[in-house]
Amino acid sequence: MEAQVWPLEPRFFRQGFRAIRPALEELRQEVKARGWWLPALPRPWGMGLSLPEFARLSEELGKSPLGHYIFNTQAPDIGNMELLLKQGTPEQKERFLKPLVAGEIRSAFAMTEPEHAGSNPVWLSTRAALEGEEWVIHGHKWYTTGFEGSEFVIVMCITDPDHPNPYARASQILVPSDAPGLIQVRKIAVMGEVGEDWASHAELRFEGVRVPRENLLGERGKGFAIAQERLGPGRIHHGMRWVGIAQRALELTCAYAAARELSPGKPLASRQAVQHLIADTQAEVHAARLMVLDAAEKVERLGTEGARVEISAIKYFVAGVLQRAVDRAIQVHGGLGLSDDTPLAYFYRHERAARIYDGADEVHKTVVARALLKGYGAEVSL
Repeated sequence: MEAQVWPLEPRFFRQGFRAIRPALEELRQEVKARGWWLPALPRPWGMGLSLPEFARLSEELGKSPLGHYIFNTQAPDIGNMELLLKQGTPEQKERFLKPLVAGEIRSAFAMTEPEHAGSNPVWLSTRAALEGEEWVIHGHKWYTTGFEGSEFVIVMCITDPDHPNPYARASQILVPSDAPGLIQVRKIAVMGEVGEDWASHAELRFEGVRVPRENLLGERGKGFAIAQERLGPGRIHHGMRWVGIAQRALELTCAYAAARELSPGKPLASRQAVQHLIADTQAEVHAARLMVLDAAEKVERLGTEGARVEISAIKYFVAGVLQRAVDRAIQVHGGLGLSDDTPLAYFYRHERAARIYDGADEVHKTVVARALLKGYGAEVSL
């Protein structure tokens, strides 16, 4: 990572993903040759690391915005692979999973809608109606990461609007990205940066998109349950990637504070205010790392549902640690930290969303509190 990946970052920040894609593909081939490809997936699809093992690796890969892409564990592809592995039919695995695993194609996941609160994932307007042997999809999505350049997108949509259980109304459907009626309205600028290909977020419209009946992923009406299955391990992946970012921010802070002189012979590190920022970040990053590893081990033993409290706790706690670590690093770097001469500004722009996506902080805090209060006889509803 330090020798071959980090040196690509300045060009990535200045010129974008496409400019360095040939170099990234070379590194991907090297990763494959070393037997490190897809460490998060079970054999024979990948290395077969356990969730706690992959969590440790994810920290190192997460120190760079390019790390996970080189190992083919970038979001949303890795989550889509896990979904297809568990829920896909043999035909779906042949058509969609195999080339995705090989790194020959990319994919996207469309769930969030601009008209509805993302914190209520069962409230969707996108509809899919079965007409003969085809699903016909109408709807509006946004923040569909990596749609540009993708071969297919997994779409969360309502297929059973009249079902009495709101959690049984949605399904997930595989849609080719070039399907007639699937329109990319725009790429959404994130704090002024639009991005491209894998490093972009799209707004989409589905205007009578037709796909075969067999493109249904998993059972009809199980879309919400499948999404939760995807998000559980995904939050471990994200959590340890965030720890990696926070750790890199700390390392950059220490290096700069030690080298930067306020006056001859007086480094920035000699100031107690700077020392306290560094100490606070060290303590928080260490705590976050241990929390994520503990949650990963519990998921391995008890499954996603058995580790629900721990998963929600790391989601908001580690996202907060990440934000504070990067903010402190920028403060110590001064004007340099606001430039793209270091990765700090990129992390600040793109990772502020960590406290929002996959459930806002406030939602996860409520999950944790409700679970604890239930043990004392208090049934608190949302």
